[in-house]
Amino acid sequence: MALMPKRVKHRKSQRGRIRGDATRGNTVVFGEWGLQSLDAGHVTGRTIEACRVAANQYVRGEGRVMIRIFPQKPVTARPLETRMGKGKGEPDRWVAVVKPGTVMFELQGVSEALAKTCFARVAHKLPVRVRLVGRRPELG
Repeated sequence: MALMPKRVKHRKSQRGRIRGDATRGNTVVFGEWGLQSLDAGHVTGRTIEACRVAANQYVRGEGRVMIRIFPQKPVTARPLETRMGKGKGEPDRWVAVVKPGTVMFELQGVSEALAKTCFARVAHKLPVRVRLVGRRPELG
């Protein structure tokens, strides 16, 4: 089953605009390698699940995959062949808002070559351009 919140305060939300770069969640924290977004966009819960399956199948228990994004924004849609008017549609899917710089997935316990090929498989499924980033050495 696709990712979605257990409960929300408001069932429907407005679209909004994705402006600016990510100021939080833009560094590799848990693993050694990360998949960082270069574009802004919405990533659906089904897409995140497909990426998780592809990454886990590739590392085969050798490493660990961490997901850093969660779909908490509802996107509504009207039924097909419905006339205009009659209000806003029902929630259709849940999306994660991704800004440029957001680290979406992380890998731990694998080499750079394996991380690169694993994230290449994942990148094919994503609607945004991405790049491989490494963990920065701790300062101080």
